[in-house]
Amino acid sequence: MGRVSGKVAIVTGGASGLGRADCIALAREGAKVLITDVNEAGGTALAAEINAAHPGSAHFVKHDVRDEQQWIDVIAEAKRRFGGLHVLVNNAGVVRIVTPETCTLEEFRFQNAVMSEGVFLGCKHAIPAMKDSGGGSIINMSSTASHLGYPVYFAYSAAKGAVRAMTKAIAVHCQQNKYNVRCNSLHPGAIETPMVANSTKDLGLQMEVWQQTPWGLGKPEDVANVVVFLASDESRFVNGAEILVDNAVTIQ
Repeated sequence: MGRVSGKVAIVTGGASGLGRADCIALAREGAKVLITDVNEAGGTALAAEINAAHPGSAHFVKHDVRDEQQWIDVIAEAKRRFGGLHVLVNNAGVVRIVTPETCTLEEFRFQNAVMSEGVFLGCKHAIPAMKDSGGGSIINMSSTASHLGYPVYFAYSAAKGAVRAMTKAIAVHCQQNKYNVRCNSLHPGAIETPMVANSTKDLGLQMEVWQQTPWGLGKPEDVANVVVFLASDESRFVNGAEILVDNAVTIQ
C-alpha cells in the first residue's frame, strides 16, 4: 500500500477493461485518480466504487481524447481538484477488424485519431503540467500489435506502432531538457477485456481460443501491476522502455 501516495493520475479509457484495472490499482496504492472516458455511466460508477473503498480518491470526467480542448480542460480539472499532475496513463483505445485491403481511409483515420493523435495530445499537454508538479510518469498503452504482423488489426497496429515510436521521442525530449518526466510504453498481449472479447467475436472465435495457446490469456490486473510500478518512484530510472506484458508471445 502507498506506492503512489501523493500522486495525481489521469487514466483515459478508464471506465472498463485495462483502464478500469489501472484506476483501481492506482487508487489502492494511494493515488488520486481522474478517470476519463466517453462511457459516462461506466466511468461514474467506477468513481463511486473507488471512493467507497478510498474516499475522495477518484473523480470522473467525460472525455473524447481526439479533442484538444477537452485535453486542456481535463488536465486543468486534475490540477484544480487534486492539486497537480504526476501520472498520465494514455489507455483509451478502439479496435476494428480491417485488413490493408478492406480498411477505408475513414476507418484508418478514426482508429489513429483515438490512439495516435489522442496519445500525442495527452503527452503534449501533460508534460508542462508534470513539470509544474515537480515531475511525472507518462505511460502509453501500446500493444503486441506494434511488434507482430496482424493483418486483421491493420489500422489498430498502425496506431499502436505510432505510440511505440512517440514514446521514445518523448522520453528523450524530456530527459534532454531535464524535465524529470519519464515516458514508457506498455505492450499487452491477449488480455481478458471487453475489447479483446468483442474483437475475437468479430473474427468468429470464442475467448477460449486464447486459453488454448501456449501464452494463454492475461488478466487486466497483470497490466495494472506494471502501470503502478511505472507510476511509482520505484521505476525512476526506467525511461523510454517498451515493456511487454504478453507471456513471451512476441518471441515465439
